[in-house]
Amino acid sequence: QVQLVESGGGLVQAGGSLRLSCAASGRTFDRYAMGWFRRTPGKDREFVAASSWSGSSTTYADSVKDRFTISRDNVKNTAYLQMNSLKPEDTAVYYCAASTLPGLPAVSGLYDYWGQGIQVTVSS
Repeated sequence: QVQLVESGGGLVQAGGSLRLSCAASGRTFDRYAMGWFRRTPGKDREFVAASSWSGSSTTYADSVKDRFTISRDNVKNTAYLQMNSLKPEDTAVYYCAASTLPGLPAVSGLYDYWGQGIQVTVSS
């Protein structure tokens, strides 16, 4: 069982930056792929980024590529999402998730554990 808690969300102006953190419980953090998703009202949860177990491999949605960076610290049991050059369309509730699958799962159904979500609002 893994519990995930996001932090670092809030309100930022367009062009600004935020860093989300996802603290995980448990002693096997380095055996989970970590992902970030987001949801806006009326839409399905959208894939944002994923990191492999070691963090050596990452993948991103086209909409955030070159602006967002996913990383992880397996000693601190924490995953991060650095978000730069934020746009109003990035406004959403952001969720971190953990998957027991190897590789870089980019589909929400492949994740086993989810955080409660955190609001990110980008003003124009």
